[in-house]
Amino acid sequence: EVQLVESGGGSVQTGGSLTLSCVSSQYTGTWARMAWFRQAAGKEREEVATVERSGRARYGDSVKGRATASRGTTTLYLAMRDLKPEDTGIYSCAADLRQFPSRDYATWGQGIQVTVSS
Repeated sequence: EVQLVESGGGSVQTGGSLTLSCVSSQYTGTWARMAWFRQAAGKEREEVATVERSGRARYGDSVKGRATASRGTTTLYLAMRDLKPEDTGIYSCAADLRQFPSRDYATWGQGIQVTVSS
């Protein structure tokens, strides 16, 4: 069974930083595209960043300039800085064999909570 497992979440103060990790049970090169999503309470899931097999990353407007997503051999990372309370939410990683899965990724992690306090 293919698995994605997130770690690195927790509580941080406004202006702080953290790095999330998502370990894949398969070599990350298996996936054409990997991504980070987040969902705040009462809101729709938001795409935070996507990373192509080449390593090229794209970011949602809300995190541009504050986030860096990257792939290792078996791990997807999301480093975030200058965190704001609106960054609070459950962060999930996702992966797909397709280059353009839109938001319909085939494989998802279980999600991890990030809380930014003011």
